[in-house]
Amino acid sequence: MKKILFFVVVVICAQILVFCQAHDEKQSVVEIETVYGNMEIVLYNETPEHRDNFLKLVKEGFYDETLFHRVISGFMIQGGDPESRGASSETKLGGGGPGYQLDAEIVYPKLFHKRGALSAARLGDQVNPEKKSSGSQFYIVQGKVYSNEELERLEYMQNEQQRQQILMKYANPYREALSAFQQANDREGFEALVNQIGQEAASEMDSLVEFMIPEEHKKVYTTIGGAPFLDGDYTVFGEVVKGMDIVDSIASLEVNDMDRPLKDVVVHMKVIRK
Repeated sequence: MKKILFFVVVVICAQILVFCQAHDEKQSVVEIETVYGNMEIVLYNETPEHRDNFLKLVKEGFYDETLFHRVISGFMIQGGDPESRGASSETKLGGGGPGYQLDAEIVYPKLFHKRGALSAARLGDQVNPEKKSSGSQFYIVQGKVYSNEELERLEYMQNEQQRQQILMKYANPYREALSAFQQANDREGFEALVNQIGQEAASEMDSLVEFMIPEEHKKVYTTIGGAPFLDGDYTVFGEVVKGMDIVDSIASLEVNDMDRPLKDVVVHMKVIRK
């Protein structure tokens, strides 16, 4: 009898644990409504600040009547600029927001820029080295399917860019001296200084962690597609689970020289599940 009672208790405890885990893993869902159809987006629990901020703005109606103001076929569609609401076709968009930024929540490599990924837009590294996110602007990845050769080239280019950034950091203090050697046509002095800069940068170059696309990501990028060149630099905080055909329809629209659709794509949002 004691053994039976013990077994029953174990089963009940196991069921409670499963229920708790399922409850903990419950994800919020938002619907984006457009004239082309609706999309459903799941928000990741791994990025709680972005999740909660997005839900808050949706509930407040912040996004209603705003536009998908930037559309690049084979890449992404971008929205969330409050200044796009009712904006004329000549208005330059992309600089608006709620008046604050969000700290980066880059959970890479777990969360990456596969097709359908919802990510936070942000200012570039030169003015935003901490990679803080816009308080409201977001983009949805349409992406493209890559070949293995293209992914290998991307890895090489990303690593080369990292090396160039390190070299530029060490070369900047010597910019005037390098220019002086060039103007004097002093090749020997120029090359000696370049070698010195290389030696100063050597330690950081040797410790550089090279960018490598994980094999499981490569399988996604070579079948489903995405935008792997953004990985590790922007916060991915959700994904489209219904309505990717709507993303494709919007991404295919004719745009002006600012990548804004010629016909406005007006957005309304609502929370389906918190």
